[in-house]
Amino acid sequence: MEMKAATNAFAALAQETRLAVFRLLITVGPNGLTAGDLAQQVGVPASTLSHHLATLERAGLLRSRRVQRQIFYASDYEGTRRLIAFLMEDCCQGRPELCSTDLTLAVPCGPDGCDHEA
Repeated sequence: MEMKAATNAFAALAQETRLAVFRLLITVGPNGLTAGDLAQQVGVPASTLSHHLATLERAGLLRSRRVQRQIFYASDYEGTRRLIAFLMEDCCQGRPELCSTDLTLAVPCGPDGCDHEA
């Protein structure tokens, strides 16, 4: 991911409503939610939400698809992976296996912090 694209993604997430939408859509899965369902669950008017959805879509963090008269919004998991990879590419003192961009492979942290030597 280029620096400009990463900056745009971080700027999109640096707003409370957009971050809430992003986090909600990550948990919902690839089918996503309609704009109306998103507005209701996040607690913002649909007219306000459309601006936020467009910003997140331009940043490559969500995608939309039309089904008849409804628009569904879902996380763009590939865009999110690229952003995480951008953050992690220089981490862990040259030991990338400790901070894999595949979060299922990352070393888990316990209640007392991370033990990367485990």
